[in-house]
Amino acid sequence: MPLTERTIATVGSGVMAEAMIAGLLRGGQVKPDRIVASHPRADRRALLERDYGIRTVAANTEAVTGADVVVLAIKPQMLPRVGRELAPALTDGQLVISILAGATTTALANVLRHRQIVRSMPNTPARLGKGMTVWYATPEVTADQREQASALLRSLGAELQVDDEKFVSMATAVSGTGPTYVFLVMEALIDAAVHLGFPRHIAHDLVIETLEGSTLFAKSSGMHPAELRNMVTSPGGTSAAALHELESGRLRTVLSEAVWAAFRRTEELGRQLEDATADPDTRAR
Repeated sequence: MPLTERTIATVGSGVMAEAMIAGLLRGGQVKPDRIVASHPRADRRALLERDYGIRTVAANTEAVTGADVVVLAIKPQMLPRVGRELAPALTDGQLVISILAGATTTALANVLRHRQIVRSMPNTPARLGKGMTVWYATPEVTADQREQASALLRSLGAELQVDDEKFVSMATAVSGTGPTYVFLVMEALIDAAVHLGFPRHIAHDLVIETLEGSTLFAKSSGMHPAELRNMVTSPGGTSAAALHELESGRLRTVLSEAVWAAFRRTEELGRQLEDATADPDTRAR
């Protein structure tokens, strides 16, 4: 396996990093003694040690020293500070995998003074091992390191490597932010069912099971969503009446505008981080 005998360090060991640790151990890809996680809070370190049997440290630089793969899982606004802290500790041959929203490889290379970087965008279902992660590797990332990145990101669910970094920004607006759109639709349908007269707990179960079943049906059938929709839309029926209202309310257009807004914000975050990291002392070699 690509990660056998590799040491993995997570910097900023929050929920997504924990999901990755759990997935790696669940899949038997690495042993607990090959994982080290850094976190400033002692209680968080104790929890990770207790639940996963991994090693934890308070200092970020201690975590990355000697690691083969470094997972950067901090908040984007912390990149300039944490990146400058990590830069002297990173060495050639180490692979850095970022899961920071909006952080471009240019911004990462500027502040880390390092070139072997993977920029990835997972989403929240990764916590259950059901995520979708899109990732891009810089040209300096070797074939072996790409295999390592693929194996590590598979611990979160499905993964897809792209050759153009812009696709990661685009994926941030679609799959990365996508659960937000689904949760809002979910909430709206539950509220509508309550408005009809269902108790909220029944409305919740009706909507959750319907959404899950519809997704599984679409995935297993391989059919275009329009075909699936036509299958359940009888002339003059209930679905036709409902669809008329949805189309009148510009549902497609609003969703498209939401995706574009998320994409523009991702690009804006990227430019801000590049500006924040682009000073003479932190430019990439």
